[in-house]
Amino acid sequence: MAASTIPSCDTIVVLAPHTRAGATILAKNSDRPPRECQPLFHSTRRVHPHGATVQSQYLEIPQVRETAAVIGSRPFWLWGFEHGLNEYGVAIGNEAVLTREMLPATGLLGMDLVRLGLERSKTAREATEIIGALIERYGQGGSAMYEVDFRYSGGFIIADHADGYVLQSSGRQWTARRVADRACISNRLTIDTAGFGSPDVESYARARGWCGRESSFDFAAAYSNKDVDDPLTARGRLARSRELVSRDGRRTVREMLAIIRDHGEHGETPPAGDPAARDASPTLCMHGSIAGTTASMVAELPAPGADTIPVLWASLAAPCTAIAFPLFVDGTIPPVLAAGGERASSDSPWWRFKKIQDLVASAPERLAPIAWKHFRPLEAAMLERGAEVGLQARKLDSAAREKLLSSFMAQNIVRVLNAQSAAESELTRAAS
Repeated sequence: MAASTIPSCDTIVVLAPHTRAGATILAKNSDRPPRECQPLFHSTRRVHPHGATVQSQYLEIPQVRETAAVIGSRPFWLWGFEHGLNEYGVAIGNEAVLTREMLPATGLLGMDLVRLGLERSKTAREATEIIGALIERYGQGGSAMYEVDFRYSGGFIIADHADGYVLQSSGRQWTARRVADRACISNRLTIDTAGFGSPDVESYARARGWCGRESSFDFAAAYSNKDVDDPLTARGRLARSRELVSRDGRRTVREMLAIIRDHGEHGETPPAGDPAARDASPTLCMHGSIAGTTASMVAELPAPGADTIPVLWASLAAPCTAIAFPLFVDGTIPPVLAAGGERASSDSPWWRFKKIQDLVASAPERLAPIAWKHFRPLEAAMLERGAEVGLQARKLDSAAREKLLSSFMAQNIVRVLNAQSAAESELTRAAS
């Protein structure tokens, strides 16, 4: 398969000392086939019997004794997550990376590793080590695309309130480095200095002649696929995310939402024209014919003793024409958010936001402001009210907290879907 068909993603983390609220923020755009529905999944904390197993996409592996409560964004046909958050405030986003390694037909997918890392960890460091150990033991493999056999290794940003890690891999080899203040990843290997990882990561590459004679070991240089210089212009997207996240000032959730909606010189306005013509020059918010942004997350991760609790701001379909809404692992997310499959359906929030995106695409300069008129004031209100609810929830016992958060999320989704219906009606009239 041509490299241009690779699902593209961008993940960004800013650690707590560099955010206005003093909480780590992790943002992720999941870029996959443009019509691949990506509903949301919620699971409570669970205790499993001794000897239990879990079926990931292609492998059945031993289950751990206890799994954490999680919220994840899951392509409709996959077991694993593109990104997500667990009850302990660990958030993970993943990327596809092409390496020298030829992957087998059976193994763990990057999405499996995101979900397993969230379900089995209480800190970012623990999640990093868990994902690394799973890569070493089971390897990566199997197709990560629905209708074609396309295999790739995974890159990840893993964060909690205090720490962040970039983990990059190739087959059964991996390496990781701790984030100093902020970090961005895209669809290319970037770790070039010694960190920690699989014990034979260097000897494996040297035995295959992937390293030069230099004494220092460069993971990215050794493992990158030399036949694919820049899949989906990942170099340009990585430069853009680094530019935006490093600007002066402490970052906020609102600013991170603006970053994942970025269309370069056009701001948050989607591009016009044939999607196929945009595949060669994508922006952080993707609108290509082969890969497009199909779901997004901005996770805010406060310290355990902070005044508020972790929250995942989820957006369905392209974030530039959608609305981000808050989800809390300690509550029960509205069941409607899990609806959606291969075919368009009016009972699926994802497909309803995809319709908004497609309507706007016919004349973005004129039609995007209509979507924004319906969505942005509500989003701003939820940002403000979400902070108040998080503060209130922190003071409650678990039962009262679950009731408060479940009610708040249910009320929000009713308002979100009402806004979606109003936007769709107005856009349909305006586009005709």
